Amino acid sequence: MLSVVGILFIFSAGTYWSSVHYEGETPFYIRQLIYLVIAVIVFITVTNMPLFTEEKTWITLYMISLALLVLVLVPGIGLSRNGSQSWIGLGPLTMQPAELVKITTLMYLSFLLSKVKNSERVVQFKHFLILIIPCALIMLQPDFGSVFILIVSAFILFFVARYPVKLYIGAIALGVTGLAVLIMSAPYRLQRIFAFIDPWGDPLGAGFQGVQSMLAIGPAGLLGHGFGDSRQKYLYLPEPQNDFIFSIILEEIGFFGGCVILLLFGLFIYSGVGLAMQATQSSHFYAVVSLVSMIGFQACLNIGVVIGLIPVTGVTLPFISYGGTSLMIIWFIVAIVISFSNRTETKS
Repeated sequence: MLSVVGILFIFSAGTYWSSVHYEGETPFYIRQLIYLVIAVIVFITVTNMPLFTEEKTWITLYMISLALLVLVLVPGIGLSRNGSQSWIGLGPLTMQPAELVKITTLMYLSFLLSKVKNSERVVQFKHFLILIIPCALIMLQPDFGSVFILIVSAFILFFVARYPVKLYIGAIALGVTGLAVLIMSAPYRLQRIFAFIDPWGDPLGAGFQGVQSMLAIGPAGLLGHGFGDSRQKYLYLPEPQNDFIFSIILEEIGFFGGCVILLLFGLFIYSGVGLAMQATQSSHFYAVVSLVSMIGFQACLNIGVVIGLIPVTGVTLPFISYGGTSLMIIWFIVAIVISFSNRTETKS
């Protein structure tokens, strides 16, 4: 249902933008529909492959995803967009290795944590090394949003795996310090913080997206202007079919419509946690919880940015935002969750 909602609002939000900036090319909603068909095929294939519930598979995929992160930094192979070299071109298609490495890292950690006995629940350096290496490579692109999602998802996994509380105290202190260093090392991040505090201080610069998002949401009221009747999609809100598509959703179907979208995400998380609770192996439990948490946190992060609660991070809304790699990766994650669930039912 979320993917169908995505196609409908990509049609509404992106058609005019596409006609102006990509005249003569295939409209965004047609591409997204094709991506969805491919994603569903991937979903059906993966759910019927027990291979994706094996530890060796994820160790191999983790190594491959690290190699792809290195390749994306090589001139001539990696593609740069909006100041970030995060994509690899595959003919007419592109892929974003950071999306894959988030999954492989969490899965690899899930299997490692399942081997730790209760008496051995201490901070282990190798667990953090597995997390630090991909984060460092992603920051070289740079892609702060992906790193943030991966780190938070990993720490949710550590919490579920009953890592010592002192880990989180140290992690908060280290995280605040690291965040300050990252912000100070890149002026555009500092501008985003200032724009978050006062977007109207620079409404045509760093605060532009935030201001335009508020102008979309504010007048919409409880029921919105009606499907297809957004005003901000007419070249006011940049690329409305991507990171800020939730602004258009709220503008067209209002507060109540936005609550329906939140309800769908809530049902997704509730169902995912329910499947995790049925797992008969700790590795399966950790894997499902970490993947569902990652999607849930990414959705919260995107929505928080759109409504002005969080500084702009450049994170897509799962299932809904335009993008082939993003959509297929999300459906791949759901397929993995279902695959673990099928394995649990077979064993029980």
